[in-house]
Amino acid sequence: MIINMRKLIVLAAVFSIAVGVFGAESVSPVRKAMQGFVDRNVISGGVTLVANKNRLLQLETVGYADLAKREAMRENHLFWIASMTKPLAGVCILMLQEEGKLSVEDAVEKHLPEFKGKWMVSERAKDRLVLEKPSRPITIRDLLTHTSGQPNVSSPSNDSTLAELVMSYSKVPLNFEPGTRWQYSNSGINTLGRIVEVVSGERFEVFLQERILDPCGMADTTFWPDEKQAKRLAKTYRTVDGELEEAGNYFVKGGLSDRSRTPYPAGGLFSTARDMMRFYQMMLHGGVVDGNRLLKKKSVKELTRTQTGDIKTGFVTGMSWGLGFQVVKEPQGVTEMVSPGTYGHGGAYATNSWADPKTGLVYILMIQRAGFPNADNSPVRKAFQQAAADQFAR
Repeated sequence: MIINMRKLIVLAAVFSIAVGVFGAESVSPVRKAMQGFVDRNVISGGVTLVANKNRLLQLETVGYADLAKREAMRENHLFWIASMTKPLAGVCILMLQEEGKLSVEDAVEKHLPEFKGKWMVSERAKDRLVLEKPSRPITIRDLLTHTSGQPNVSSPSNDSTLAELVMSYSKVPLNFEPGTRWQYSNSGINTLGRIVEVVSGERFEVFLQERILDPCGMADTTFWPDEKQAKRLAKTYRTVDGELEEAGNYFVKGGLSDRSRTPYPAGGLFSTARDMMRFYQMMLHGGVVDGNRLLKKKSVKELTRTQTGDIKTGFVTGMSWGLGFQVVKEPQGVTEMVSPGTYGHGGAYATNSWADPKTGLVYILMIQRAGFPNADNSPVRKAFQQAAADQFAR
């Protein structure tokens, strides 16, 4: 018995050493890169996910969700995903097109009569503003590709309905001829949400829940985190004099679960890494999730192919626009490690979600970092994608 115990002790010691060595060697390139940003006070923490269309390949956490409480980041922490909401709005529109209830070629005024007779700014000076009629009305396609000329308009209140919000948009003149230029337009995407309501007869958030979130099993994706979800919300930080300081989030004014807050199609959702994985896996499967078809393959291709021709678009070079999705046209810089045709979207607080149809990989980056000069071009995004691609894109 004594001999057996000694053997066990020796084996335990050997095992402990082996685990230590293996653990040190098995720190993934992604974890190493992300931990470096935590150590340098670039971010407080984050969740990274890499998957293919069939399974999760890697899910890792680093740092803290709340620095003051020293609350470690967990896999199920929620993040405000901001403009990562936009592709979901695009999918809603294509679902209605499949049902014959609208066409992306429709003039917006066909479904929203308040947009009839829109004016356009032809000259803007300090002491005068010259308006003229555009050569054609804006279309749903223009809204999806941010080529409508619809300017961004501030919401009159935190509890505006989409009907009220979009009515205010209809009274503002366009910035340029529809289809001739690209200008990022939250107002345009919010207008799409209102079109969904009018055409489907359901509130936008209800349509989204029933047609995308529930079928994809995205149980933690919502405009209004409830009390339990709110406890899992990662805090937002910005760097001030080399230190991280908590930054506010105007999207939570009035309380996270306050359902009177506007459900912005352009940027109102909160979500988790796993939930966003499910959405992009559905897209890589050609519109199918768990054996259920949500979209036709043709619609998926239309959503995720370049629709803007040679018009210069996006926040980084080499980008183009699909229908609600950004599309990598010429990989370079922050996108140099992914394939042409990679599609997805970023968010204001530097979250990112992308699917590469050539390698079959999904890249999800969840951080809450305000103050980057360009959230789409953050060093965190580039380092994460490069490390993940080096490890999995073979």
